[in-house]
Amino acid sequence: MSKLVPIQSIYCSNEDESRLCGFDVEVISAPTTPLIHPLSRLWLINEGEGTLLLNDKEYHLQKGALVSVLPWQITDIIEVKSPLQFFVVAYYFDNINEIIKTFYNPDSVHLSVAQSMFKAPIASLDTQSYEQMKQLFLQIKEELQAQSQINSSDSSFAVESHGISNLYITNKLIEIIVSFIRANRTMPTSASLIEASEIFQYLYTHLNEKITLSMLSQKFYMSESAISSYIKKKTGLSFFDLLNEMRVGKTINYLLYTDFTLEELAEILGFVDSAHISKVFLARVGMRANDFRKTYQSVGEKCRIKDRRVFYSIVSYIYRHYAEDLHPRTVSDQFGISPKELNRILLFQVEMNFNDYLNYIRVNRASELLLETDKSILTIALEVGYNTEKTLSRNFLRFRSMTPGNFRRSVELQKNDI
Repeated sequence: MSKLVPIQSIYCSNEDESRLCGFDVEVISAPTTPLIHPLSRLWLINEGEGTLLLNDKEYHLQKGALVSVLPWQITDIIEVKSPLQFFVVAYYFDNINEIIKTFYNPDSVHLSVAQSMFKAPIASLDTQSYEQMKQLFLQIKEELQAQSQINSSDSSFAVESHGISNLYITNKLIEIIVSFIRANRTMPTSASLIEASEIFQYLYTHLNEKITLSMLSQKFYMSESAISSYIKKKTGLSFFDLLNEMRVGKTINYLLYTDFTLEELAEILGFVDSAHISKVFLARVGMRANDFRKTYQSVGEKCRIKDRRVFYSIVSYIYRHYAEDLHPRTVSDQFGISPKELNRILLFQVEMNFNDYLNYIRVNRASELLLETDKSILTIALEVGYNTEKTLSRNFLRFRSMTPGNFRRSVELQKNDI
């Protein structure tokens, strides 16, 4: 029987909740127990040898291994041949990922940092690369120590110095991540077969959608009861409690580093409304969301990104008007931008271009109708915005790897087995 897996802290630092990242040194001399990580982590193995179980896959650990743990992944060191000593940097992945896409991507190319780090979570560094990486970790450590001294002063100089310090740390984190991805360019990636261990990451990356057990059942080819049981055995939380735990973690990141209102955050993160987000946040954190922001926010007027409200408005507009005759030109004209800029924004926000995102939404809605109604496939095609049944089938094959008819039959069979 599966053991309950403890969940680590939702903060980078328990001493300072506003810290961009945290640094620690771990020493492991015996096998551990599984642990769920709400925050991303980077490990640099300095000594020892062992075996890591990361999301139910085994990886060899030795000096020079650089490990990426993404939000809501499960780690377990199942074998220690010689004591492991490694650096740990915990950081807010969403914040760093947005900075990479916004400011470190001048050509607006399609960057999927999360996918790259998920497919190949461990890089084996040669001696020179390891020494360079070790210096990056140590530079973050030293800057965090210096930052603690800066924070003890309330002067305007200290505030400016804190901003420069965060910029320095951000650059080091991005350098580590880019080096990690480059080191893994020639390594084989994991199989594309979706496994139960990936449920947590899927939930975390789709919090803004209406997530249901039925949706997960279709995605992971498991019954709803099996998914609920898996989540309960791993975390001790119900499906909805786990969603709230994940949403609170993301809420903290947004409260610290953006100026979105609670109404906007509710929509972005999948809460019902601002009252819902306030209730859940207070129950979990012990503070009201707005009070937390006033106490810990480190953004300030100079660091706000004004375009992000427009970005979310564009995504929401397409999501709500998917059944209409939408085209890149009409949507871009609606927001006073070019079709090229529209695609750039969508690649940044949802990692899909306009046509892919629109078809993705339509296929998702068609899937619900296939499951919940007995309408004909042609009727459903017309209802979600397609002119012909053939167009729906073509896009269904692309996103679901089966025809609408086969999907309807397989879902009905699965429901009967529950």
